[in-house]
Amino acid sequence: MKLGLLGAGMIVHDLLSFANEISEMKLEAICATLAEESVIQELAEKNGIKKQYTDFDQMLQNPEIDTIYIGVPNHLHYVFTKKALLANKHVICEKPFTSNDQEAVELANLANERSLILLEAVSTRFLPNVLKIKELLPTLGEIKIVSANYSQYSSRYDAFKQGIVQPAFDPEKAGGALMDLNIYNINLMVTLFGSTDQVSYQANSQKGIDTSGILNLDYGEFKAVCIAAKDCKAPIITSIQGDRGCIIIEDSANIVAKFKLLMNDSTSETVYELNQGKHRMYHEFVAFCDIIDNQKVVEAKKLMEVTLETMKIQTQARRTGGIVFPADVSTSRT
Repeated sequence: MKLGLLGAGMIVHDLLSFANEISEMKLEAICATLAEESVIQELAEKNGIKKQYTDFDQMLQNPEIDTIYIGVPNHLHYVFTKKALLANKHVICEKPFTSNDQEAVELANLANERSLILLEAVSTRFLPNVLKIKELLPTLGEIKIVSANYSQYSSRYDAFKQGIVQPAFDPEKAGGALMDLNIYNINLMVTLFGSTDQVSYQANSQKGIDTSGILNLDYGEFKAVCIAAKDCKAPIITSIQGDRGCIIIEDSANIVAKFKLLMNDSTSETVYELNQGKHRMYHEFVAFCDIIDNQKVVEAKKLMEVTLETMKIQTQARRTGGIVFPADVSTSRT
């Protein structure tokens, strides 16, 4: 996979912290704004990135690049992903994939029309521990209750209270607790249990954005609740409860460094730690290289189905919670 990186923020720094561990991933170029030119020059020097750009269209013309990684703010995912697809590049776009489900469907259709691979970068789906949890679900018996709490007080909330609105709390930029944190919980639910149309979101909203909220998902035979907060803090924990046992995850759904399996008929517990101590994003990029280099179209489409379901749930949730983004208005008119 010959990669062109778009962005110079924290998520790109995270990617570069382990990129040299994946020999199949070649860093061909990096692009960011003119104001970030010195940053990308430093990143290029430190990480052996061949070329730097401050014009995305120019980077798209580089014939050495076969895949673009989109690591820019949420509200820009759609426009830059579409540009890359129109330039006949495969795309890996950071979570949350798009601002709403209509944008996601459009991009998926465009990728299919052009025989391109389109992937969402969200670590949850690729973590060995999560894959093991999915394998172990039948041992829990009938699932009854699932609860996921990802509450993490944001330093940006202090500024928000003072009237300084940064992207994480800006409805114009598709921010908020649902899109930033609860999106991982949604990904975990869809990865493990599939989709549901029974969605409701009770949001704590200020200035048109959810600073925290409770998402309820009704799967018929069992109920799930996903909590996320950027305006308060609590222990981060997920529990999956069946009538024969439960699984406990004591960190966020994008890390899942380990988990416990507790059965009803025993006082013992089994602890699983299968992520090999790797960076949380490592496993997804190993998978991406394999999918793109070997043109595993069927696998890519299955992953896109999870993305589309996740985007459907977050869009329905925001609708019930009264959280509206500019993209919701523009796509509703098309």
